[in-house]
Amino acid sequence: MHTFLTRGNALLTFTLSVLAGLTFFCFLSTALNAYSATATIDTVKVLVKNVPDYSAQKEKQDLGYLMFDLQANLDPLFNWNAKQLFVFLTAEYESLDNKLNQVVLWDKIIQRGENANLDMKNMNTNYYFWDDGNGLRGNSNVTLTLSWNVIPNAGMLSIVRGSGSHSFSFPNEYTNVRAQ
Repeated sequence: MHTFLTRGNALLTFTLSVLAGLTFFCFLSTALNAYSATATIDTVKVLVKNVPDYSAQKEKQDLGYLMFDLQANLDPLFNWNAKQLFVFLTAEYESLDNKLNQVVLWDKIIQRGENANLDMKNMNTNYYFWDDGNGLRGNSNVTLTLSWNVIPNAGMLSIVRGSGSHSFSFPNEYTNVRAQ
């Protein structure tokens, strides 16, 4: 009749098909979740310097420095299918050279089971706030927003922008003071 290998192949194929179907139904059970939350962002200290960027060009470019407060409860974003969150704070602004500039200033990975209630005061940015020219000094429309990627066990990787943002202005004059 059928050999041992043929029966083993049929059993393995059937098992993998059932597991793929179950994984798809697991994905569907959380596919319509909104994953929304509200973030409260505020700037504490805002400075702008004009310094040479030796990594790109020898010309002087604007370097923004800011300290921020951040409050957001991201606990409701976790369900059985959410493995971790990649949370990041971005600054968006318009300059003469570019219609839209987006800079990631801070990020954090929150795993399931960790405290996802963010309450941070006087935080420094993780990354430099470089402008590719002189578009930060006197810029009055810089908007900070908190976004996150929900990394699932099964399904699509979604990027969600949190509700609540904060707009601020950079000073009109460069500072020579070392940022503390």
